[in-house]
Amino acid sequence: MHPQITSSACTARISSAMVRDRASAWSRVAGWRRVAAWIRAALLTLLLACGVASAQSGGGITIDTATTLGTVGPYVYGANYGPLSVVPVALFDAAKASGITFLRFPGGNYGDVNNVRPFDIDMLMTIAKLIGAEPSIHVRLQNGTPDAAAEMVRYTVDKGYDVRHWYIGNEPSLYADYSVERLNREWRAIALAMLEVDPDIVLIGPEPHQWTGLPDSTLVDASGTEWVDGFLRANGDLVDVVAVHRYPFPRSDSDPSTTVADLRANTLEWTGFVSRLRAIAENATSRTDYRYGVTEANSHWSATTGGEATNDSLFNAIWWADVLGKLITDGAYMVNYFDLQSPEGRGGWGLLGSNAPRPTYYVYQLYQRFGSELVAATSTVEFVSAYAALHDDGRLSVIITNLNDDARSPGLELEGAGALESALLLDGTHRATEVADPRSADGAVITLPGRSVTLLVFAPPTEAP
Repeated sequence: MHPQITSSACTARISSAMVRDRASAWSRVAGWRRVAAWIRAALLTLLLACGVASAQSGGGITIDTATTLGTVGPYVYGANYGPLSVVPVALFDAAKASGITFLRFPGGNYGDVNNVRPFDIDMLMTIAKLIGAEPSIHVRLQNGTPDAAAEMVRYTVDKGYDVRHWYIGNEPSLYADYSVERLNREWRAIALAMLEVDPDIVLIGPEPHQWTGLPDSTLVDASGTEWVDGFLRANGDLVDVVAVHRYPFPRSDSDPSTTVADLRANTLEWTGFVSRLRAIAENATSRTDYRYGVTEANSHWSATTGGEATNDSLFNAIWWADVLGKLITDGAYMVNYFDLQSPEGRGGWGLLGSNAPRPTYYVYQLYQRFGSELVAATSTVEFVSAYAALHDDGRLSVIITNLNDDARSPGLELEGAGALESALLLDGTHRATEVADPRSADGAVITLPGRSVTLLVFAPPTEAP
C-alpha cells in the first residue's frame, strides 16, 4: 500500500500541474474516454511519485511557510439548509457559532419535488443572518419552468436580498428517463430567463450525484454521455461554477453497514478530486476561468445512524476534516456539507441534531481558525494528513488529521512561524477543546492521538534583532 497522499505539496505540484498541462493539449474531439484514460495514468503517476517520496523521507510532517499555494476558497465552509432542516431554538447559539459561512438552499431534492415559496426564502434569509452566512438558492428543474425560476430571482431582487449564487435542479442524473441532452435544453431555458432578471447572478451546475471523475465509476446517461462533460459542451458558456455531489457510502442498498476501515481508505479517493473535475471542464470547453464546487457531500446518503462510521459518528468527523482539507488545498471554490441540521428521526447527516451538535460540527470549530493563504504542508505518515495556511496578520494555522486507530508521533519540521499560541484537539474525549502543546520540548516531534484532528496556531515569526 502506498503511504497516504496528504496535501498540496504533492497533490498540487504533481496532480494539478499535470492535469492542467495535459488538459490544454486535448482536442474537443478526444471526448470522455480519452479524459478517463489520461486520468488513470495521471493518478498512477501521482501515487507512485508520492509513495517514493514518502519511502525516502522516513516519515514525518513538513510545513513550508515560504511556499504559498494560493488562497482558501471563499465558500468552502458551507452547508445545505432547507425547510426540513429546522434549527431548534435551543441550538441557535450553536448554529451562530458553527463556523458555517455559506448556505445552499433548500438542500437535497426538496426543491425539485416542491415549489419553494416566498416564505421559505424569507426563512432562509433569517437563518443566514442569524449565523452570518451567505445564502444561495436552487430553483426547480424537474417540472419547473423558466417563468417560475425567473420569478424567484425577481423576488430576491425586489426584497433586496442580494442572492448571488443560484443552482438549477438537483442531481438530474437521478431523474427518471432523463438524459444529458434533455438537461442541457431545459437548464439553458431556465438559465436565460434568470439572467434576464439579474445578469450578475452566478450559475452553478450540473451537480450530478455520485461523481468521482475516476475511470469506471463516474455515471453516464443512457446514451453513454458523461454528465459533466456533456453538460459543459452545451452550457459551458452560461455556467460559472462547475459542481458535483459525492456520498461514497453505503455501497449497497441491501447492506448499508460501513466500517472505520472503509471510511479511512475512502479518503484516498478525494486526493485530486477538484483537479479531475477541472481537467474535464477545460477539456470540454477550453475555458480556464471556471470555479469548482462540491455542493453536496457527506460519507453516507442513507439515513443509517449509530454505527462506528455512519455520518453521525466521531470517525465521520475525522474523515470529513481530512476530506475538507484535501478539497481546500486542491482549489475548491465552494464545498457544502449535507446538511446543517437533521433531527434524529430523519437521519444523522446534520451538523446539528435535535438537541445537540454532532461530532462533525466540531470540524468547523477548527477550520474557522484556519488561515486564508495556503502554504505547503506534507505528511509521509500513512493516514496522517497536514494542511496549513497563513492569516493576514502572519499567524500560521496547521491542521493535522490522524485517521489511524492508534496514536502516531511523527517528526515535525516547521520553519517561518513564531511561538505556539494555542492547540485544539478533536478526538474521543475532546470536542475542539484546548490542550497542552502536543509537541516534544524541542518541537521536533508531535504526538497525535488515534482518530483525531489537531489544530496548532502559531504567532507570527519574530524578527531577529
